[in-house]
Amino acid sequence: MTDFELFEPKNWIELQEFLFNEKDNKIDRFRSPYAYRGVHNAEFGLEPSLQRMGRKPSKVEGTMIRNFKKYSPINTLIDDNNNLWNWFSLGQHHGLPTRLIDWTHSPNVALHFLTEDMDTYDMDGAIWMVNYIALREELPEELKTPIFNKDIFYFSSKELKQTIGNSLEELYDFSSRNANTMIFFEPPSLDDRIINQFALFSFMLDPDSNPLEWLKKHPKYLKKVIIPSGLKWEIRDKLDQANITERIIYPGLEGISKWLKRWYSDKNKI
Repeated sequence: MTDFELFEPKNWIELQEFLFNEKDNKIDRFRSPYAYRGVHNAEFGLEPSLQRMGRKPSKVEGTMIRNFKKYSPINTLIDDNNNLWNWFSLGQHHGLPTRLIDWTHSPNVALHFLTEDMDTYDMDGAIWMVNYIALREELPEELKTPIFNKDIFYFSSKELKQTIGNSLEELYDFSSRNANTMIFFEPPSLDDRIINQFALFSFMLDPDSNPLEWLKKHPKYLKKVIIPSGLKWEIRDKLDQANITERIIYPGLEGISKWLKRWYSDKNKI
């Protein structure tokens, strides 16, 4: 098994050069094929929240989604409220443990989440990077055809509903017929947070499988950037200067409050 690429920058310039050193040669544009996920602790893997509950995800997923739908206001979704993938997205967005993992197209948004909690500045953080465009090669044939024919890089919730199904029973049946893989899709624009965070979701066909262990078996799609603890303050201050702050990430009064609390905190007291 070949190791995935690991990089540890010495300073902000090296970090930015690595994160933005991607180009789409097909259309000669400087667009990255990677999704980014920032974690404040470099030891964290890629387990979805449903796996972190301590119970087997496949045993509890159906009950949780059923009850989330039952107790949510009927007009909660902005679009199709009869779409399983919209309900997954809505639940994930509001803290429900799901099989989904949050990603972003923006390296700097990932760096924001990595440096958001100042109480973690004494530990190394990390940016996980997955090449979601190249990863399409691992899709089941039933999914390759529509995604390549349309020349798209990831699915919408509507397309997942059409190709995989609109119930957990259909999802589990689809999974039983195909090899386990990681699939990316773009959530519906539930609110400004989703839009401003430039969000993507991924999920494993087998909800009980470990995403990182699967990626380690396919290392050409995976990179990890170790962010030394001593670099976090510089990253944080430069993100503020670039207006990547809580005011943008969490539009509204909550974001303003988060931003002001952090802005006026004494660095020496952290």
